[in-house]
Amino acid sequence: DWSSDVCSSDLDKTIRLWDLRSNNCQGLMNLAGRPLAAFDPDGLIFAAGVNSEHVKLYDLRSFDKGPFASFKPESKPKDHEWTGLKFSPDGKTILISTNGMDIKLIDSFQGTTLQTFNGHMNSKQLPLEASFSPDSQFVISGSTDGRIHIWNTENGTKVCALNGDHKNPVQCVQFSPRHMMMASACQLMCLWLPSADEDDGE
Repeated sequence: DWSSDVCSSDLDKTIRLWDLRSNNCQGLMNLAGRPLAAFDPDGLIFAAGVNSEHVKLYDLRSFDKGPFASFKPESKPKDHEWTGLKFSPDGKTILISTNGMDIKLIDSFQGTTLQTFNGHMNSKQLPLEASFSPDSQFVISGSTDGRIHIWNTENGTKVCALNGDHKNPVQCVQFSPRHMMMASACQLMCLWLPSADEDDGE
């Protein structure tokens, strides 16, 4: 009963599957373009984003037979590239981060675009990471203006923009699934906790 815990994507157009109990690669996939990769919450399905155009879904147990589903989300601006791929904690959607001004949310079963989040800044075309809240109800992203932006996944509206101590572009934002805490990082890392003062956000 072989299982893999980690997948990595490389500039050599490959995705490698790893078992954390071994130093050796457990599976290798060659793709037609630069890939991105992410596991679903159950660790049985993984998604590959190829050439900033297609999302292909693979069953971990039979990935060598090819994808069991392939989607082509709505066309992207020609000057934007996909920089991140992430399943929601409930497995129902996939978040596509870009180096542009848009973040896409697609249905993980049909591939249809559900929301496009924007309103944050990415003037330097950086690979800003976007993440989900643990309940899958919100999407969080950093911004080149040092703020953290939060959107509602159901209706796409921006909930708020948080001001912290970031003086540089915030490229990484992550939520702790077990604690009510969020971390954001530029060259400085900030930890965020819920507050009764909604205007403060910390």
